[in-house]
Amino acid sequence: MNDAAGLRFRRQHRPRVITDELPEHRQKNTVTYSGKVFQVTLLSLGGFLFFPLLVIILILESPIHPEVLSLKEPPVMTGCWEPNLKLREAQRLFEDQIIGPESIANIGDVLFSGTADGKIVKLIGRRIHTVTRLGNLPCGSREEETNCGRPLGIRVGPNGTLFVADAYLGLFEVNPTTGESTRLVSGGQVVAGRKLSFINDLAVTQDGKKLYFTDSSSRWQRRDYMHLIMEATADGRVLEFDTESRELTVVMENLRFPNGIQLLPDEESVLVAETTMARIRRVHVAGLNKGGMDTFIDNLPGFPDNIRPSSTGGYWVAMSAVRPNPGFSMLDFLSHRPWIKKLIFKLFSQEVLMKFVPRYSLVAELHDGGICTRSFHDPNGLVAAYVSEVHEYDGNLYLGSFRSPYVAKLDLRRV
Repeated sequence: MNDAAGLRFRRQHRPRVITDELPEHRQKNTVTYSGKVFQVTLLSLGGFLFFPLLVIILILESPIHPEVLSLKEPPVMTGCWEPNLKLREAQRLFEDQIIGPESIANIGDVLFSGTADGKIVKLIGRRIHTVTRLGNLPCGSREEETNCGRPLGIRVGPNGTLFVADAYLGLFEVNPTTGESTRLVSGGQVVAGRKLSFINDLAVTQDGKKLYFTDSSSRWQRRDYMHLIMEATADGRVLEFDTESRELTVVMENLRFPNGIQLLPDEESVLVAETTMARIRRVHVAGLNKGGMDTFIDNLPGFPDNIRPSSTGGYWVAMSAVRPNPGFSMLDFLSHRPWIKKLIFKLFSQEVLMKFVPRYSLVAELHDGGICTRSFHDPNGLVAAYVSEVHEYDGNLYLGSFRSPYVAKLDLRRV
């Protein structure tokens, strides 16, 4: 009985010992195996996604070849530069009826502008009339822009004609009544060894005998302006055209994105917005200092576009992107990191990049010595976005834009 009981006792405990250990052992093996499967799957998926990206990074060539650019720390936005909401007092005119009215001029109460679809238009009351078209249809896409044309700077000459700078087609004189146009300078031609690839803004002397204009780059066209900004190419120029002798000469070269241009009252020098460098240069075009250059204002809190006279003897400067301080400026950050710029342009198109540029419209009035006397802001560009120019007439500021579908009008008595 005792032996049998002992056998029964051992038979009862052997299975129990085995049964107690076996599930735990199997569970450990199962968890380890599942973890390995998950890790392998995750690594495989990561490799599958990372490999094409690596190919892009290592094999594809970046369209831009930027250099290290040295910008000063942005100025603190206090005093005259103190942020406000004054630009939001503006009203939109011709909304959704006009595209990209970059520059504005007036003859009496009639406003004139060039649009993104290649037209020169006049704005009378609430109506838009087409004066002429400098290029050819079709228009509307990036690929068609070179043939369609893109009118940018526009001025009124002493004889009541319009002088227009088209980014691709050249400089024109336009009769505002008949629409008849005469090409004065052909875009795309080679001048002093460099091509006129991005004609931008122009200024005309009081007698109409001289035109001064900016060619923003010999490498990049207007449709690739983000490439020019990111690459910070120093191949921009200021040129002079003699309307009598038809002579075309280079006044200043090796500028980084020369943009807006404005003659000073003595007509011996011009102010030139050097957009990439966030500054305005004074280029001497006549007199004893002809051929020289100095700085009108350095280290602006934004990137300047067109420059136009103010009624108080100063100059209006439009900026569609700022360098916030305090805050973060993407372009300042990237200026010291050309390798990031290269990578960005390998991965994203210009249209995608524009979505990452914070909208902030800033208009400032500057006087001699580069002194800021007042500024108007629209953070986030809620009312007036992508401002490119400020044209003052009859107590109002008319704000041009390189891409917005309207003209904004600000009554100075309200601000």
